[in-house]
Amino acid sequence: MKATAIRAPRRAARYGAALTLLGLLWLPIAGRALTLLDDAGQTVTLPRTPTRIVSLAPGATEMLFAAGAGSHVIATVQYSDEPQAARAVPRIGDSNAVDLERLLTLHPDVVVFWPAGNSAAQVEKIRALHIPLYRQQINALADIAPSLRRLGALADSRVTADAAARAIESELEMLRARFAARRRVRVLLQVWDHPIYTIGGTQPLSDALQICGAENVFADLREAGPAVTVEAVVARNPDAIIAAAASDTARAWLAEWRRFPSLRAVATESLLPLADPRLTRLGPSVLPATQELCALIEQVRSR
Repeated sequence: MKATAIRAPRRAARYGAALTLLGLLWLPIAGRALTLLDDAGQTVTLPRTPTRIVSLAPGATEMLFAAGAGSHVIATVQYSDEPQAARAVPRIGDSNAVDLERLLTLHPDVVVFWPAGNSAAQVEKIRALHIPLYRQQINALADIAPSLRRLGALADSRVTADAAARAIESELEMLRARFAARRRVRVLLQVWDHPIYTIGGTQPLSDALQICGAENVFADLREAGPAVTVEAVVARNPDAIIAAAASDTARAWLAEWRRFPSLRAVATESLLPLADPRLTRLGPSVLPATQELCALIEQVRSR
């Protein structure tokens, strides 16, 4: 009995020591630093895999959900309504203005922002708070898949992110193949009026037009969203004018072009509204929105 009583505590002690050792071995792995490149090629270093992510752009929010990191998004901004689950995430402002006090109280591990869309001044204020920043941006639709994979690496959700990326790559390939041999249609894609704003050649929607077998009449402009004059539009004489806005707004914009009957788009009744907001959100849902854009351009070809 005495020997047994002595051996049992020793076995328990050895067992406890083994568990302690395993715990010590696990801790560095679970808490190891994470270093990776964001979409801008900038190095991001975090003390561990982030579980508290704030997104400052609707497209970035959608991308995070698609990459399998949706459960880690603790706050976002206005208009982040894709996918459906994103609508339940608290809002802390919009793309131009974020409530910095609320942001601080959330203690995010990382803030994901959109360099081309978020306020540079706001981003600098967040940087001054020593909150890690991750740049999420696409410049062409082909950038969506690699961007998803990088977000998967950020959130340690690589399997989900890779599956989503492969699905998008496949869909893009099919769209390109479908419209590659179609007659080219020259398009003005209008995104605002007074002044008239369109898209330049570096904007992802210019790439969407190319995928549909169309040509952006202002593709030579390097600004993402240049303002253009009526005279410039008349000089370039597009085959179609597509107004990307809510239905009533788009129809009002298009009605103004009827004052210029010499425009080919007016003469052929190729003034088309496109109300799908997913086209400008630049998350994965831009693909079905691009299909809608392609369908509009097919209507022009048939006239």
